[in-house]
Amino acid sequence: MSHTWNVDRAEAHIERKIADVETVEIFTYKRDLKLENIPTNRAYRVDGVHLYADILNVEEMLNATVVESERVHQRLLRFINLQYRAFDRILNRTEVRRVDFQNQRLHALVTRPFGTDKEADRVHRAVAVAQLAIDVLDQTGDAEQQLPDAKVRVGIDSGETLAVNNGRNGGREPLFLGDAANHGAKMACGGQAAGIYLTNRARTAIGLDEVDNPKRTPLTTKEIAVSQNAADLGVSVETLVEEWHADLKKNPLGSIEFSGHTPPLRTLDITALTLANSRRQDAVSIYADLDGFTAYVARHIEDRPEDVVRVLHVLRAELDRVLVREFDGRRIRFIGDCIHGLMCEGTARTTDAEASITDATLCAGALRSSFDLALQKLKDEDIDVAGLGLQIGFEYGPVTVTRMGLHGDRVRCSISRSVLESEAEQGRCGASETAIGEAAWTAASEGVQDLFGSDRKVADLDYAEAVDALAESGDKKASTAQAAAYVAAAPAVAAAAPAVVRPYADDK
Repeated sequence: MSHTWNVDRAEAHIERKIADVETVEIFTYKRDLKLENIPTNRAYRVDGVHLYADILNVEEMLNATVVESERVHQRLLRFINLQYRAFDRILNRTEVRRVDFQNQRLHALVTRPFGTDKEADRVHRAVAVAQLAIDVLDQTGDAEQQLPDAKVRVGIDSGETLAVNNGRNGGREPLFLGDAANHGAKMACGGQAAGIYLTNRARTAIGLDEVDNPKRTPLTTKEIAVSQNAADLGVSVETLVEEWHADLKKNPLGSIEFSGHTPPLRTLDITALTLANSRRQDAVSIYADLDGFTAYVARHIEDRPEDVVRVLHVLRAELDRVLVREFDGRRIRFIGDCIHGLMCEGTARTTDAEASITDATLCAGALRSSFDLALQKLKDEDIDVAGLGLQIGFEYGPVTVTRMGLHGDRVRCSISRSVLESEAEQGRCGASETAIGEAAWTAASEGVQDLFGSDRKVADLDYAEAVDALAESGDKKASTAQAAAYVAAAPAVAAAAPAVVRPYADDK
């Protein structure tokens, strides 16, 4: 039966994933080594500077009108695509690696010049690139389309991280695990004030004093100038803006066209999407994030890095399976140690809001049940899993799905108010909590509303509890799932062929 969770299926998949990483190899990153398509059971130690840039006025554009219309989404996707092209040109001209471009956020890595004694040079280079990006994006608006210039906040940290495989077929890129990646991201997301923000480690690397609150202490114009002089990037803002305009004339964005996808969303082939062939419909956006994983990486990056790789691979693969295979959802992407997905019930034109939200509630419970089971299986293999939790948040509303960029180098994008709100809901959770957004709670059945309560948050919501609570309220979906669970648990009354548990094949 679809849209149910089963312990036997979960156990079989988790055990296979543990076997995938029984032997893990750790290597040291060497100059010009490609990090795409890293094998599942391999990781690289990378010494570098992590730069995160957050476009601050995306939410303002989403909320420009009361109704989150198709026109609002078209303007926003055009705006983000303009910034993506500008960012990509900057990174290519300054020999900085683009790690990821996730909606309004960029992650880049500076590894040159190589060497443990060159940290200051790398930080200076990151600061200079950050200021270059801020200055270029301040000139990349589109008056004809009434698109503003981008306002940018940059976070930077430096240190050693583990590079592992991130993604599945059709969406592979390196993922960097460790304090430097995590703290750099927190600097970028630490407020709504533009500027360049360095962690104290990055500050001291270039001779700056430590500060009490790095998230609220942007670099001064004088401090930035020192880094610009030290880095000597050799490319000007004016040149990059001219090249950006020339590129747009040669490769215009074209129109942005939306259509709905007939559920289940699992069948949506994101690799076939472009701006002219984008998807838009009402759906549930769900975020599930590993709580405590940054501290876990910090504890083990030196003595047991193999366990970091094992834990991440097993947990993310199982969360992905639950979302996609068990509940017909669509994984949009992995974002570090977090998975973002979409779910909906209905047709391409009309979404059944109540059924979609019930499904998301059951899926959230299944995610936690699989997470708990995976932790136990890993623990049985003498792999430390202490301090790990799972935060889950979801919200309902219009969502977009597309890919942007030029042919051969397109990136996934799914953004809307509900996408941002689902991430915020996940962020307000503790290690064992699940939160539902205000719009989803309002559109949900009475059983879902009672389950989450007025604060829209519940602790330790596993699959059994979700099913029983909703079935008790008279929810038909939950009642059907509850009946299926009882049938599966009942002893066989006659001999039967052994059940076949089909392996879960990672989707595109």
